[in-house]
Amino acid sequence: MTPEAQLDILTAGTAKVLSEKELLEKLRLGRPLRIKLGVDPTAPDIHFGHTVPLEKLRQFQELGHQAVLLIGDFTATVGDPSGRSATRPPLTREQVLVNAETYTEQAFKILDREKTEIVYNGDWFRKMTYEDVLRLNARVTLQQMLQREDFRTRIDSATEVRLHELQYPVMQGWDSVEIRADVEIGGTDQLFNILVGRDLQKEEAQPQQVVMLVPLLEGLDGVKKMSKSYDNYVGVNDPSLDMFGKLMSVSDDLMARYYQLLLGETLDPALHPMEAKKALAQKLTSRYHDAAAGQAARDDWDTRFSKKDLAAAELPEIAISTLPAELTVLSLSAHVFQTSFGISKSNGELKKQFITPGSVQLNGDKLTDPNAAVSPANGDILKLSKKHAVRFI
Repeated sequence: MTPEAQLDILTAGTAKVLSEKELLEKLRLGRPLRIKLGVDPTAPDIHFGHTVPLEKLRQFQELGHQAVLLIGDFTATVGDPSGRSATRPPLTREQVLVNAETYTEQAFKILDREKTEIVYNGDWFRKMTYEDVLRLNARVTLQQMLQREDFRTRIDSATEVRLHELQYPVMQGWDSVEIRADVEIGGTDQLFNILVGRDLQKEEAQPQQVVMLVPLLEGLDGVKKMSKSYDNYVGVNDPSLDMFGKLMSVSDDLMARYYQLLLGETLDPALHPMEAKKALAQKLTSRYHDAAAGQAARDDWDTRFSKKDLAAAELPEIAISTLPAELTVLSLSAHVFQTSFGISKSNGELKKQFITPGSVQLNGDKLTDPNAAVSPANGDILKLSKKHAVRFI
């Protein structure tokens, strides 16, 4: 493939590239480029928001370039301050290494394991003397650090900024020197850190890395960035039925973005929105499980929601013997949400969002009186919402 054709593929879906001209020059060198993606495994599991830069790294990999996945086993103990309004709680190296094991396993659902170089930045930072650290710090000014919006905002609001946090951009920048990165991929919040890497590479007489920033993915709510704390995420390790069901809640407006950022594909405008959404959910479920699981999840969805045939669907089961006595529609709905799906709903939320609108149904009959007595029988099916239904046994 020509360098120009590669450039078109690699810049698609990016938020910023500094610069496309530099990237094209590097692609014309005729050698595999070293593409850096640094991750701090601060948690064991990753969600689809984390996969956006991994997808971009995979594109480079498929075009014959060297993917370098840098595990921040040292930087994770400091904590990336990017976009943070407070100091991150510190992690021990032992915690980081445990997280790194599961993180990389999930990353290899996207990347080719055999063609990925994995490095740990603790390999060089733990060898540094304090004199080395001082020498490295002398290359960056306090004025540069205070250009960071997150630091500036915290200082202006009288929120503390710990000195060790100022080290993070320096360390991330030095990582690029150590691995001689040609390109570094990161989210839009990583611009400052990656630019520090360019500066340090220049001082070391290395070619400067290209900055490639990918967007932060909106979550299922379509507003906030995908995050477990916002409960708007799809986890890479989610069960296939859950994954498919969550993706079916993506808004029509977000679908094109999900196609581009999560699959590297363009949404076919000729597809009906519902068909496009099913295809998106099936492709992603197949990617993170397998083709059979993707097809099974789609078939299950069609059975439950397209064909309205819950009786034939694979549903969570609840033993009638475990139910509380003297149930009402309200108490049963709360009990099922909590015990079968681990979701806590307030009485007001249940009434307003589920019971009164008619979402709660027993064998297809709407239960709109929250105080009405209800006694499920063996084989009965309770539907709470489009995504939540159970069978009583």
